[in-house]
Amino acid sequence: MTIPSPEGATPVMAQWFSLKEQYPDALLFFRMGDFFELFFKDAEVAAYALDIALTARGNHGGSPIPMCGVPIGTASNYLSRLIKKGFKVAIAEQTETPSDRPKGQKGPLSRAIVRLITPGTLTEDELLHAEQANYVASIIPQQKSKTPKFGVAWIDISTGVFETSFVDGSKLNDLLGRINPSEILCSKEIPLNDYETLRTVLREHHTLNTAAKELAELFNVNSFEALGHFNDEEIIAGYELIHYIQKTQAGKIPQLARPQSQRYESILAIDPATRNSLDILQNSNGNQKFTLFSSVSHTVTAAGARMLANWLSAPLTQIELIQKRQEGWIYLHQNAALLAELRKILKGAPDIARALSRLSLGRGQPRDLASIRNGLEIGRKIASILNSYKEETGRVCSLIQNISEYFLYGEELLQDLRAALEENPPLKLEEGFIIKTGYNDELDTYRRLRDNSRQVIVNLQEDYKSKFNISTLKIKHHTQLGHIIEVSATSGTKLRDYPDLILRQGTANLSRFTTIELNELSEKILEANILAAEKEKQLFCELIDKALQENTLPILAKSITMIDVLQSCAVLYSKHNWCIPTLSDDTTFKLTHCRHPIVEAAMQHKATFTPNSCDLSQNKKIMLLTGPNMAGKSTFLRQVALSVILAQAGLPVAASEAKIGIVDHLFSRVGASDDLAHGRSTFMVEMTEAASILNQAGPKSLVVIDEIGRGTSTLDGMAIAWAMLETLHNTIQCRTIFATHFHELVESTRHLQSCKPFTMKVQEWDNSIIFQYEVIPGAAEHSWGIHVAQLAGVPLPTLQRAQYLLENLEKQYHNPQITLPLPPPATEEKKNVNSLPKEYKEIEKLLKTIDPDELTPKKSLNILYELKKLIDK
Repeated sequence: MTIPSPEGATPVMAQWFSLKEQYPDALLFFRMGDFFELFFKDAEVAAYALDIALTARGNHGGSPIPMCGVPIGTASNYLSRLIKKGFKVAIAEQTETPSDRPKGQKGPLSRAIVRLITPGTLTEDELLHAEQANYVASIIPQQKSKTPKFGVAWIDISTGVFETSFVDGSKLNDLLGRINPSEILCSKEIPLNDYETLRTVLREHHTLNTAAKELAELFNVNSFEALGHFNDEEIIAGYELIHYIQKTQAGKIPQLARPQSQRYESILAIDPATRNSLDILQNSNGNQKFTLFSSVSHTVTAAGARMLANWLSAPLTQIELIQKRQEGWIYLHQNAALLAELRKILKGAPDIARALSRLSLGRGQPRDLASIRNGLEIGRKIASILNSYKEETGRVCSLIQNISEYFLYGEELLQDLRAALEENPPLKLEEGFIIKTGYNDELDTYRRLRDNSRQVIVNLQEDYKSKFNISTLKIKHHTQLGHIIEVSATSGTKLRDYPDLILRQGTANLSRFTTIELNELSEKILEANILAAEKEKQLFCELIDKALQENTLPILAKSITMIDVLQSCAVLYSKHNWCIPTLSDDTTFKLTHCRHPIVEAAMQHKATFTPNSCDLSQNKKIMLLTGPNMAGKSTFLRQVALSVILAQAGLPVAASEAKIGIVDHLFSRVGASDDLAHGRSTFMVEMTEAASILNQAGPKSLVVIDEIGRGTSTLDGMAIAWAMLETLHNTIQCRTIFATHFHELVESTRHLQSCKPFTMKVQEWDNSIIFQYEVIPGAAEHSWGIHVAQLAGVPLPTLQRAQYLLENLEKQYHNPQITLPLPPPATEEKKNVNSLPKEYKEIEKLLKTIDPDELTPKKSLNILYELKKLIDK
């Protein structure tokens, strides 16, 4: 944003210019009394984004200063709207009060940036989605790599999650699609494609030595190697995040878990296009309605929902880990009473991780401490019930057994919080009544003085009446004099002889005295509110320190979250007719009576979902699926892909039986649209996704693909689809469902041994069609496009004309059988290579010796001369 010259600014505006210079790309919320005010271009931008009034305050450079403002009390609502629109906001608070200043000092109160709020560095519940992680990521390229490779780190400062990975350039977008960051810290040169709007430019990065040293110090280890094995770029990326977070949080760093490096191969690879087509966590409208997550989640805590979302977003490829998850929820399913009790207990579980983060950043409130206390108590309830069922049944699964001990962590902290905190403390520290009466004698004294000051004064007044024998004596509060003894002028004459009375004021009718005791009491009463508040704040801060020193709290929080996810899976399995998938390391793939979990959940038993089976065994790895639109092809493709995600996430599968050989890369190209923002047509998007599949898929991949080639001419499209089908069969040899409208492709199954034709069952009746939504062996005889058009409501004259044209076109172009040349076998290709002329072999040999990264201009010229000699022979 353009910032005007500060020349000639008033003292307050000079302060604004100084602070704005620190964060020129952020909107500056400038504290002015009970409002945050924005000026100049900031005000114009914010007023438009928030739909609030744009006014003016004062003048600068001969023109009114544009201004808008939001009340302090409701600022979070406005901040949330700005952050969702991608803005960054710098908060400038007053750092002194008038009482802090020397007497007579003038000028504006001091202000400083206390926080930079960005989409990836949020901690407040009102700014966050309770059931979604909020990551800020950083990307560092490997400098000396022949092919692009990147170190990536991501942190959720609201929960302390800190993870890293090292990936090839081709896998970068897959990783970003999985973690779905709100903000990405990287250089301008790194291609982010669909995530470009999230970029925060990193102009230069720290050295490896600096990064390793600072991270080791942060996590209190002698050297970074003690934290595990990390690639150099992962270390630098991790530290860039820490450095950025420290900058945005005014020097503070939240409580973070030790970094964990995720090997790319350990997680099912899913590219962004596949994620978008399968509606795993979000649908096309950007919300959670009608998604895989919403259809399977029975979690009762926000943290549990986030962990389940992570399981679905990052399914595993390691059978042992998947089976441990299965064993956990199977055990709970087998103990229905235990399951019911756990759900009841978990409904009161707080979000410990996010409470801890706010406390560690100095933004914690009384209810965050109460969340820690309540979490500790719930941990003990879970431990008790698990132990009782273990004693009763004599067994427990390994996963639950491994985390059981964590539920009893933090006993000393729990006792302190129980003794100190009110059961239901207020939202804010300033409201008071956070610490229980009886916990601290000094606080109780201040409170008694504050709350019982009227009675204390009344009691002292009675004492003075008796002592001085004056029944009309009163103790009153005077604005200038404070608390004073007031008597008549006549009685005042008598009192002047008492040495412990001090005359403060005398009039014709009244005399006003004080005593050292009354002065001290007056000061204590006046200070009681301040002293009580300060003492309560001190005790509150001490409790926060104790909570932050309890390093087992994150483990306890994660264990409670794990129980919530396991019980969610058990409920899912118990309520629906789903199965426990069997996983193997081969390429087995068999789903029996499989259903689409999202569609079935959306139907809500209004109709019966037609299940379908899918067998992609060794001799039938490719299913060639034909049939009309609306017959259920896309639903079938998606439900097969979603079954893999559920199975490898460790959840039940919507089928009567599922046997799945681990899938390492899932591709789902179902449905297409153009990408106008990047100037790509529907067909270009389709071909880009097809290229991604052909370049990245391997023997253990699963590909579900729909309608390749429909965005161009019929013959072009058919040729592309046919060639792609052959490549998937002959070269990649992966498990595939290939849906198409090109019925001619059925001919390919004659020479593609592992490709079998299937179609969607359709029944013709009364010159119309009825969709059966059933997958059966065979090929579609017609496209039924005109019938579908009729169902869609196309006018009858148009349908009749289309039918007439179709009949004539079929007569002109009908070919009873298409004959195409077969692709050359791999052995023939090898034979052709070996039979090359001698000079071509020499050229090949020369080319293999060339390292393009090592070539100089002179070396390149010499190689060209050698090549020319070989060709001229």
